[in-house]
Amino acid sequence: MRNIRHRNLVKIISSCTNNMDFKALVLELMPNGSLQKWLYSHNLFLDVVQRLNIMEDVASALEYLHQGYSTPIVHCDLKPSNILLDEDMVAHVGDFGIAKLLGEGEDMRQTMTLATIGYMAPEYGSEGIVSTRCDVFGILLMETFTRKKPTDEMFVGELNLKLWVKELLAHAPIRVVDANLMNREDKHFVVKLTCISSIMELSLACTEDSPEDRINMRDALSMLKKIKKKLLKNIGAERNTRCEISFP
Repeated sequence: MRNIRHRNLVKIISSCTNNMDFKALVLELMPNGSLQKWLYSHNLFLDVVQRLNIMEDVASALEYLHQGYSTPIVHCDLKPSNILLDEDMVAHVGDFGIAKLLGEGEDMRQTMTLATIGYMAPEYGSEGIVSTRCDVFGILLMETFTRKKPTDEMFVGELNLKLWVKELLAHAPIRVVDANLMNREDKHFVVKLTCISSIMELSLACTEDSPEDRINMRDALSMLKKIKKKLLKNIGAERNTRCEISFP
């Protein structure tokens, strides 16, 4: 982990231990906490552009781990609490406690280690099969823009976050979006709704049941950049800035 270098990964500075059983990693400080804190706090708020920035950061980190490093690394536990934000609100992927390295020529491997319920790919949860396609970026995308956890109590029986998004997206996309993001009086309401609909379409492409049908992170990152570029152009943004801590 000390050998990998990317601006969107939490940096491991050092490690320490004593003569007993204490062992620890010394990590780079992330003063703005986790994405989970920002999504579910009552006094913190992220707008559409900020959330897009964070998702682009995460996608960039995953693209590097999956396809840009000499040995493919699968994070295996991608969720908001593992996305940390620095002083400039740049996102860094952290917590590689159950990450898996794929060997040379390996496309997948099996493991007995299970990740967090609600964030696992089907083949990972049922058979322990790990590949770069099992870092389900689409679930994180959905949660970030719907503000609903995949373990929300509303998801019972056959209904889950993915199915809920898919069903509503076809006829009532406004019901999918985090209510804090949308205001019908906003002059950019239609533009923002179109943007988030595109994000949800991308999230569905990232969460296909079969790993072979899911798009890879390089393509997901490219599509996310295009969605953000179109949004910024349509709302007349002169430059893409990182916002400081803001409140609703």
